[in-house]
Amino acid sequence: MSLFTVIGLTPAAPKIQVGAEIMMKLLTGVVFVVVFSVGVIAEEKAAQGSDVVYKTIDGKGLKLFLTKPAEWKGSDSRPMIVFFHGGGWTGGPVRQFENQSKYFASRGLVCAEVEYRLAKGKEKPLVCIQDARSAMRWLRAHAKELGIDPERIAVGGGSAGGHLAACTGMIQGNDDPADDKSVPARPDAMLLFNPVFDNGPGGYGNERMGADYKKYSPVHNISADDPPAIVFLGSADKLIPVKTVENFKAEMVKAGVKCEAYVYAGQVHGFFNKDPYLTETLIESDKFLVSLGWLKGPPALTSKLASE
Repeated sequence: MSLFTVIGLTPAAPKIQVGAEIMMKLLTGVVFVVVFSVGVIAEEKAAQGSDVVYKTIDGKGLKLFLTKPAEWKGSDSRPMIVFFHGGGWTGGPVRQFENQSKYFASRGLVCAEVEYRLAKGKEKPLVCIQDARSAMRWLRAHAKELGIDPERIAVGGGSAGGHLAACTGMIQGNDDPADDKSVPARPDAMLLFNPVFDNGPGGYGNERMGADYKKYSPVHNISADDPPAIVFLGSADKLIPVKTVENFKAEMVKAGVKCEAYVYAGQVHGFFNKDPYLTETLIESDKFLVSLGWLKGPPALTSKLASE
């Protein structure tokens, strides 16, 4: 039974050839439309966001979740922010900074949220730090295809993620032996949200770090070549005393490094991910990046503090 019989057509032999040619043209057109549509959808998806594997350990691929501006092109050279989630080095949501990533993508930056291995029990967070440094190297090595500027890559993170971010910027070593160390892991700016970056005696995580805490504690490694930083904290944070952030800023400034610090009255650990403080910390982060020349114009948000 021919196709034409199925659809109710039984043309004479001379007409079958003409019908076949028409059908082939129609099918070709349909295929073109489908392929074109899929290509457009894939391009739009790539412009909005995607994930890539930056490292494979024991058969498991560790991912970077990318968020790009709608107008992103591979030929761009945009600033980037790399975010590390919190969770005491043993847990936490990988996409903790999804809202921040979407906002900064709307301002023209490319953002990445990093999946990293977790520490077990009370062990040192060495694998976490190694993965953070590996992610930075991977991104810098692939800057051209990602449309980013390898000399304008900032790190951001909350709590233990803030510690990892600060480690990449302030402490040498703690590298994965498999890394290509010719590619710098050091960021060009730091956005630190209630970071547990004092791991010395009396500081958070000191029982993990032990006697060699200076290898892992950013506040014990302040130097003149550190990246400029902005730090956010709530005054009621039970993990990080306000004095820790005050001292950090003072020592950074003493070393000649730009450092801003904001303490929000009555706020507890993790305050930065809920409004009005999500908006407020985004505004101040935006202004900080403007001061570095990475962004232009005023923030695309209005403070909500006055209305609370």
